[in-house]
Amino acid sequence: MPIVNRVADLQSDIADWRRDIHEHPELLYDVRRTAAFVADRLREFGCDEVATGLGRTGVVGVIKGRKPAADGAVGVIGLRADMDALPIHEETNLPYASKTPGKMHACGHDGHTAMLLGAARYLAETRNFAGEAVVIFQPAEEGGAGAAAMIKDGLMDRFRIDQVYGMHNLPGVPLGSFAIRPGPIMAATDAVDFRIEGHGGHAARPHLCIDPVLAGSQLVVALQSIVSRNVDPLESAVISVCEFHAGNTRNVIPQTVELGGTVRTLKADVRDQMEKRIREVAAGVALTTGTRIDVRFGRGYPVTVNHVRQTETAMKVAREIAGESNVHETPPMMGAEDFAYMLEARPGAFIFVGNGDSAGLHHPAYNFNDDAIVYGTSYWIRLVENMLAA
Repeated sequence: MPIVNRVADLQSDIADWRRDIHEHPELLYDVRRTAAFVADRLREFGCDEVATGLGRTGVVGVIKGRKPAADGAVGVIGLRADMDALPIHEETNLPYASKTPGKMHACGHDGHTAMLLGAARYLAETRNFAGEAVVIFQPAEEGGAGAAAMIKDGLMDRFRIDQVYGMHNLPGVPLGSFAIRPGPIMAATDAVDFRIEGHGGHAARPHLCIDPVLAGSQLVVALQSIVSRNVDPLESAVISVCEFHAGNTRNVIPQTVELGGTVRTLKADVRDQMEKRIREVAAGVALTTGTRIDVRFGRGYPVTVNHVRQTETAMKVAREIAGESNVHETPPMMGAEDFAYMLEARPGAFIFVGNGDSAGLHHPAYNFNDDAIVYGTSYWIRLVENMLAA
């Protein structure tokens, strides 16, 4: 079964919605214009219920099929899209480029929202399924844990969701293709911060100082030994120190240095091991340099783990849309995704749809490929119609 013909007819409308959202990017939970746009469209489509304000600014639409689900069958499935943008200055020069300097849809959430709106429109028109489809438009995926906030506000229980599914575009995957895998598909993400205190003074008299810059430099190097020498080579882990703040003039050894970084893992025991060794390595560097090093390790998004049966269903539907040869099993990725919280709450699966040869995610030249709309929207529709067969 190829792309849905009605979706091809709707593509220009969906692209227009996407470009409108792209022009007006909003960050984290402050997605009020986008949420209002989504809620207005859902009401226009005739959704049976439109709820706003979940997880502060999330929107949920309920679409009932022609008849209720059979006894023992899956009755309600949730489909999730994210709405927020990134604090990046856009460099695409597109006619619909961001009108807000310093904010940009650099991850394709505009496309995710528009595709799910397109699916909602079709499903509300046809209702060729038994049970209920719940379309979930979530704020604050980019670091704000909006998925967890919506769950805390009763998302799963209030709408009686049995299974939940997510989708993200992926540059480098050919247009018209999908990528997915059972088990861990995206990493846990943790934040680590170091404050190094030494004894500042004149740069010409280092012997009278305790240099926190030297200690920070040694710490950055020492941390890189954790993955290479403490983590099983068959496991995956990343530690990247991406911030180094020290001093403000060339002839003064500063009193303090601050470092910040990210830690990515795919398994709980490796995550615990990374935190333990980071603290131990920092203590060792502090001892050898005479500094004091305070470590703050903040747990972030958990591992995104696809459930086996639901992944099989997602793969089957993707093959119906794109063909057998265009659905690939992807290796795990070390990026993170707060859809992980939804997969902890309910069984489901997270899939990637190809964005073709575009700039990468979170790049100022990135743009969602409107030609991917027909594939992503058709996937959502056929997933509902397959899972909730009338």
